[in-house]
Amino acid sequence: MEVVAGCYEQVLFGFAVHPEPVGDGHREQRWAPVADFTHHAHTASLSAVAVNSRFVVTGSKDETIHIYDMKKKVDHGALMHHNGTITCLKFHGNRHLISGAEDGLICVWDARRWECLKSIRAHKTWNLVEGRSAFIKNIKQSAHIVEWSPKGEKYVVVILNRIDVYQLDTASVSGTITNEKRVSSVTFLSESVLAVAGDEEVVRFFDCDSLTCLSEFKAHENRVKDMFSFETPEHHVLVTASSDGFIKMWKLKQDKKVSPSLLCEINTNARLTCLGVWLDRRTDTKESPPAAAEPAPVSKEQSRRNKEESGHAVQEEEKQPKPDAEKCSLTGDSNKPTRGNSLVSAKKRKTVEML
Repeated sequence: MEVVAGCYEQVLFGFAVHPEPVGDGHREQRWAPVADFTHHAHTASLSAVAVNSRFVVTGSKDETIHIYDMKKKVDHGALMHHNGTITCLKFHGNRHLISGAEDGLICVWDARRWECLKSIRAHKTWNLVEGRSAFIKNIKQSAHIVEWSPKGEKYVVVILNRIDVYQLDTASVSGTITNEKRVSSVTFLSESVLAVAGDEEVVRFFDCDSLTCLSEFKAHENRVKDMFSFETPEHHVLVTASSDGFIKMWKLKQDKKVSPSLLCEINTNARLTCLGVWLDRRTDTKESPPAAAEPAPVSKEQSRRNKEESGHAVQEEEKQPKPDAEKCSLTGDSNKPTRGNSLVSAKKRKTVEML
């Protein structure tokens, strides 16, 4: 497995993590992290990370999304459709990536060819099959986190230090959890147990049904910025990243009233902002993108030029009465959203746009 984390210093860290052999003394299991890579692809601080079975994607305040092929350990390119800080990234399976930004756009990407299938103007909730609004709920305040439960039967909306729990079948608040400090990250450990971290050193586990705090433990020396949970055949693991520069991996107990045990810790000496865990799982070859979707790296000068062209493309897109699927950028010549299935040179696209 590979732990990846972004920071204010514009760097993406990668650490390969392997379980250490347990001796005859039956001591507690420990994991050994090994520095694998550091990548300085962005020109501003990183704000979001997402992973699927092959790729790691990062979003930044430089308004770009970078793609890393973890199988080949290469920079796969950049998506430049947004004109604002990338605020969130989520993979839906291995076929789609959803990105959100401060420009008010939510983009749905084909994660094989990296086409922008849909650009939706915020802020609504959508039926992603048809790309239309499915449901609207007025929460009356500005929320900064929305997180769905694993089965999709409930979701939580975070406003400062308040966490409202919504039931999908009733579309109403079933209860409210109040944290001591502003909440910075939440993640579901099960359908009913929610891990909550905020502007403090502590991580708390809450029961979303009874709304009670099951347990809490000191995870870091400074505020916890992000969390990520995953399961292996042997363990259920929670990963935390903090402004103190440390990434820590915790082994969760079956009884969430019992505090987790530390598996390993990594000192990055950076101000961490976001994290993810890439699991090297064998997937069917059909999930791999075609060779044509693997462009060469793009220079910073090309990135700036393509980003400027992309800004004009968003304006043109809004003028279209019935937009088709838009082909958006990876790197190089393809950084401008285009129609059709062929890669068009930047010079030709600029001429067409002027016409």
